[in-house]
Amino acid sequence: MARGINKVILVGNLGNDPDTKFTQGGMCICNISLAITTVRKDRDGNSTEKTEWHRVKLLGKLGEIADEYLKKGREVYIEGRIEYGSYEKDGVKHYTTDIVANEMQMLGGRNDGESRGGGSRAPAQRRPQRAEAGRSQEHSSSSDFGGDFNDDDIPFATNRGVF
Repeated sequence: MARGINKVILVGNLGNDPDTKFTQGGMCICNISLAITTVRKDRDGNSTEKTEWHRVKLLGKLGEIADEYLKKGREVYIEGRIEYGSYEKDGVKHYTTDIVANEMQMLGGRNDGESRGGGSRAPAQRRPQRAEAGRSQEHSSSSDFGGDFNDDDIPFATNRGVF
């Protein structure tokens, strides 16, 4: 029996700087607000824009990376799952919909977002462009394999993306 699929892929811009908190156990919980704008033409040919806002949670090391490198206006790619929740406040039940990210990739240039009124964080010397939850950020260089090589040296690699 199939277990089902709960997968979300979003590409959008941060609506504010990351809001980061740590649990008592030291786990990072980073919340971001992601804006995704779509443009559509009506019957008369006029373009109309609609912006959808998504609440995204990045946990653990992924949250720490997001807190360090993301800022308002930055374009980002998010993969994750939908999670529904609820809470009660003043006797009224409220419902929430969050995206729990398991992969994040920063898009645009290194200074993307800074020109849009970005935060006060100083840019780092090395900025990772891709981060995944539960995976190491360290990558081996080609010199670790005893010499230089490229994709042409691998018999099954193709630059067309078709195998």
